[in-house]
Amino acid sequence: MSGSNFVDYVKICCRSGKGGAGSAHLHRDIRTATGGPDGGDGGRGGHIIVKGNAQLWTLLHLKFRKHVIAGDGDPGSSSLSSGKTGRDEILEVPLGTIMRDAETGEILFEINTDGETKILTKGGRGGLGNANFKTATRQTPRFAQPGEEGQEVWNILELKILADVGLVGFPNAGKSTLLSVVSAAKPEIADYAFTTLVPNLGIVAYRNNRSFVMADIPGIIEGASKGKGLGIRFLKHIERNAVLLFMVPADTTRTIQEEYDILLKELNEYNPELMHKPRVLAVTKSDMLDDELVAEMKQQVPTDIPSVFISSVAQKNIDVLKDLLWKEINSQ
Repeated sequence: MSGSNFVDYVKICCRSGKGGAGSAHLHRDIRTATGGPDGGDGGRGGHIIVKGNAQLWTLLHLKFRKHVIAGDGDPGSSSLSSGKTGRDEILEVPLGTIMRDAETGEILFEINTDGETKILTKGGRGGLGNANFKTATRQTPRFAQPGEEGQEVWNILELKILADVGLVGFPNAGKSTLLSVVSAAKPEIADYAFTTLVPNLGIVAYRNNRSFVMADIPGIIEGASKGKGLGIRFLKHIERNAVLLFMVPADTTRTIQEEYDILLKELNEYNPELMHKPRVLAVTKSDMLDDELVAEMKQQVPTDIPSVFISSVAQKNIDVLKDLLWKEINSQ
């Protein structure tokens, strides 16, 4: 999927429907010349509703939909007939989408499960018909309520990808290659920095027909938390991952500990809460190393995190890595 097709931020004007007016009708028929009030209530105006859809992973379908307008409620009529409810507008969004008020930035709610629905903008209430105002002393009220106006609000929809495992590493750490090997995802892979310009998701098959979701987040560089490189645009997607898989290539110009510490520092500066997530370290491209070099490099590996030397191309220790990740995913 090309970079232009991944959209994780849209701003939309939502206008809910106006409520229908209540009816002030008095009952009349061939046998009744002075009947009482029988005006029905007006229909509710249409809501703007947000619904989670597990089949979506981008907000692309909403990118050019700047205005969403729900239907107005119909007025009430005679014989205590209520007006028809206005047409609701349903916005389907990927799981992990946050709704904000565009003016205040306040988070209104978020959608995290398939089929979950929440009202983003409420429709106006329908007005009460005159039958509601009949009393012992006022038996023929000739008035009814008007319907409430709908609301017109600008909202921001922001996607933060939900995944079991998020890949964290500098460009060319081998994240896209690993994802292409362990899942059916086909990210673009080439030998230059920032090949991946959009997050990619893949379903990783595990033992006994189990599986988990892995997200390849575009490469971090030193200073990303301050907006350098691709900056915080994609760091936010790491917030929703259950486990973080740090990836350091065996051919790094730094030590493994140094590169891991830089990655950790960027995440901490962006959001300190990320420090509480389970972490696993994979040293990639280890097919270039002989046993002696592997033994030597293991001395550089942090001791406070589960780690494994892997090679996606040579399929080395991929199953061991899956076991580590599965254990961390299910230890929460």
